[in-house]
Parts: sequence; structure tokens; C-alpha cells
Amino acid sequence: MDFKDQIKQLGDRVAKMLPQIQTEEATKTSLTLPFIQILGYDIFNPAEVNPEFIADLGIKKGEKVDYAIMKGGDPILLIECKHHKEKLDPHNSQLFRYYHTTKAKFSLLTNGVHYRFYTDLVESNKMDEKPFFEFNLTEIKDVEVDELKKFHKSYFDVDNIFTTASELKYSSEIKAVLSQEFKEPSDGFVKFFIGSVYDGRATEKVVLQFKEIVRKSVTQLISDMISDRLKSALSKEAEVENQRVQEEAALKVEEEAKSIETTEDEKEGFMIVKSILRKRIDSKRVVGRDTKSYYGVLLDDNNRKPLCRLQFNGAKKYLVLFDEAKNESKHELVTLDQLFDYSELLLRSVDFYEKEPVKAEA
Repeated sequence: MDFKDQIKQLGDRVAKMLPQIQTEEATKTSLTLPFIQILGYDIFNPAEVNPEFIADLGIKKGEKVDYAIMKGGDPILLIECKHHKEKLDPHNSQLFRYYHTTKAKFSLLTNGVHYRFYTDLVESNKMDEKPFFEFNLTEIKDVEVDELKKFHKSYFDVDNIFTTASELKYSSEIKAVLSQEFKEPSDGFVKFFIGSVYDGRATEKVVLQFKEIVRKSVTQLISDMISDRLKSALSKEAEVENQRVQEEAALKVEEEAKSIETTEDEKEGFMIVKSILRKRIDSKRVVGRDTKSYYGVLLDDNNRKPLCRLQFNGAKKYLVLFDEAKNESKHELVTLDQLFDYSELLLRSVDFYEKEPVKAEA
């Protein structure tokens, strides 16, 4: 199972386990430690995962972090875990205290469901107030899994993570600003569009009028984009499903063809029918196709142009003929020579498909 599957499986388990988890310690054991384990670290080896890591602060000794991910004897990621029912915002100050006392460049605040990663983008050696990366484990997106994978033991690289941390932080903040603007456009946001589409002055009255126009336009645009994405996804899904059905049908036909054995009577019967129809059309246009239940004779190898069927697989033999409306008539045969008795009807079946009967060359 790859990393993405493991994380999403844990997210599903977490959602089901929450009602049974009553304490902070249970949160750590049932939620946080499995998460750390999926990141590739040995939770039973203090050289990799150090519980109750001591982070002394000045004269205040014995300050402890719940967990510290270690590498080469030094902490690389500090983890503070709270009860899953607690909100994370009030606890930021604890990591603030621990952060600059260790060599760790990153810290993680979590309640086992929500995860917030911090670093020091604003001021060196001082943990930022806002996380550069956060997600809900029970609703984690593929793009978030890709970012989280950078913290896996096999891929952990301080410089690489720090380089992308800035982009993640500002990207998150920009999305938050846009989300707010889409819900309730500010004057500045509205004036940007007024300047592009309106020739007059952006008076207070004009701005007020355009606020609703901008809000509706943005809402409609997002709706159209989602609709287009959905149509594209459904179209692709339908295409894949159609291809699967075609492949299964082709495989079924191939398997059936392998199990079909054309009998000598069917071969002889086909040759008799072919000799009869040669009086009207080129014999190359008369094609035989064997199936499990009958031997079909077709014009131009076209399923929509059946000339007759030879049902020779049962205790009795039958010739099945078709009229102009494709209605069937069944005729019992005692001997194969009796096929000649139906010559006129067989020739007429050709005429149904030919506007002007064409006589084959002698």
C-alpha cells in the first residue's frame, strides 16, 4: 500500500474512532502515533521518535514536547498533541516557547484530526503565528498528501521543505482572501472590475451597485467552472467505461469463438446454400458465421443482412429463413439435400437487400 492509500485509510479510521477516544493520551496513542508511523518513523525507537522531549527554556527547566522526530541526535520536527475535541488556536503559545530552544526547523500542532505545520518564515528562529501548511486528516486532498509526503522519513529535506513553505503559506492566505472576497466583495475588489468594464466614475453609488454584480458574476463563474470540470470528468469516465465494455465484449466473443466447433453438416449445408445463391450474386458475398446456437449465413458479412440460419445442433435440423420484415420461418430438414427445395425462398432473401437482383458471372 502506497503512502497516499495509507494516509487516506488512516483518515477513514480516525472518523470512525473519534467517539471512542475520550482522553488526550488516547488521542496520542490512537491518532497521532499511527500518523507518525505512516511518515516512516519507528515510534518504538527514541532515536527516531522521542516522547516527552525535554526543551529547557532559560531558568525554566523540564519543559517537554509531546514528541520530537529525531535525526542524527537532533530534533527536526517538534510535535505537540492535544485532545481531538480541543481547538488548536489557544495552544500555539506552547510551541512558541519550545521552538527557539531546539535545532528543529519545523513544528507540528495537532489534535489528531487537524494538522498545522509551522516554521520561521517571518523572523528567523521565531515560530510564525500562522501555519504554512494545514489539513484535516479526515478530508485530506491529493495535493495535500503530496505536500505531506515531503515530511516522510525517506524524503525529509529541510531546505526543500523550507523553500516550498513560503509558497504554501502565501498560497493559503491568498485563497482565504479570495474566498472572503467572493462571499462579500470589498470596495477595492469591486473597483478593480469597475475600472475594467465601466466608463464612468467609480462613485459610492456605482460601487454599491457593482458589489452585487461582482458577487453574482464570481458565483456564476465558479459554478460554470465546476460544471465544466464535472462534465469533463463524466465524459472521461464514460469513455473509460465504454472502452471497458467493448474490451469485455471482444473478449467474450473471442472466448465463445474458441469454444465453437463447426460441424461437417454445417460446412456442407453452407456450401449448398452458397451454390444456390451463386445464381443471383457473387459467391464471395455469401459469408458464413458460426455461433453456439446456429450457423448464420450473411450477405456481405453484415449482421443486418441475414440470408438464413442453419440450426443443426439439436436432435433435428432446421433451416431458418427471413422475409422482408426480418420475420423468421422455420423449416425442418430430414436430409441436407432438402435445402435445394428452398432455393426460391433463399434467392428471394437476397432480393430483399438488392434493389435490382444482380446475376453472378458464369
